Amino acid sequence: MAAITLKRTAQKMPAIGFGLWKVTKSSCADTVYNAIKSGYRLLDGAGDYGNEKEAGEGLNRAIKDGLVKREEIFVTSKLWNTFHAHDHVKALARKQLDLWGIDYFDLFLVHFPIALKYVEPGHRYPPEWFGDDGKVYLQNTPFSETWGAMEELVDEGLVKNIGVSNTQGVLLLDILRYARYEPAVNQVELHPYLTQEPLIKLCKTLGIAITAYSSLGPQSYVELGGDKGAKNLLEHNVVTSIAQKNSKSTAQVLLRWAVQQGLAVIPKSNNHHRLVANLQVSDFTLPETDMKALSALNINLRLNDPSDMDPRLAIFA
Repeated sequence: MAAITLKRTAQKMPAIGFGLWKVTKSSCADTVYNAIKSGYRLLDGAGDYGNEKEAGEGLNRAIKDGLVKREEIFVTSKLWNTFHAHDHVKALARKQLDLWGIDYFDLFLVHFPIALKYVEPGHRYPPEWFGDDGKVYLQNTPFSETWGAMEELVDEGLVKNIGVSNTQGVLLLDILRYARYEPAVNQVELHPYLTQEPLIKLCKTLGIAITAYSSLGPQSYVELGGDKGAKNLLEHNVVTSIAQKNSKSTAQVLLRWAVQQGLAVIPKSNNHHRLVANLQVSDFTLPETDMKALSALNINLRLNDPSDMDPRLAIFA
């Protein structure tokens, strides 16, 4: 399987992973087990997804059954916004490792460069975006404090690599001014409606790997009412035409478009057939004309934008 070599540790991160966002909690353990059985070697989770315990059960069952060894699986998780203070970073990393039932994360990301007011895990976990009254409460924790705590997780052997998510160039450049360990990965929304070429160029120049999420575009957001009225990329005539020409599914074409740019992808599916098909995007190459046609669909459509909830969260402004 294609892999991306991370700059500081030289660890190989699989280019195609299984994303756990919106994976049904009740079936998550079985879904993760079957994903591993089908060949996935990267699992992309987060505290905010609310299914880490179940994902860990699936992973540990796969290890127990001899499907894989722990060191053969690349596990990514993410620190939620309410835990940006130094001591909370460490406490939550340990809590999340306990939920997974593992000793270390291969990659631990700051989920958003947004610090929200601390919520005691015993009160509500995952805490999500809002206080008990449905309002957003910010917290004045500088990102340098959060990053310093993330680096200490590396020092203590709790994580192998650290990185960021939903982070634009200005903050990446600022982190590099004080980082002992530079971000290994930046995980961002990226699809043909939001191609982000300048960010890709910057990250490649800096040696920061990019993981693309929401690779299939608006379809992931329909059930959340967040597709913003955009045409389904899986049914777009440009995408369907390229898929037919290459004898591939539209999902495979969209994933290949990202992988062929040197990016990692983390599609999810609760459907086993699609789960398997999504993994099969390394055995073909899209002609340059098709790559350009897909990139030409860019309309700078950002589907995951916190400012839609509160203008003070306009991290992409």
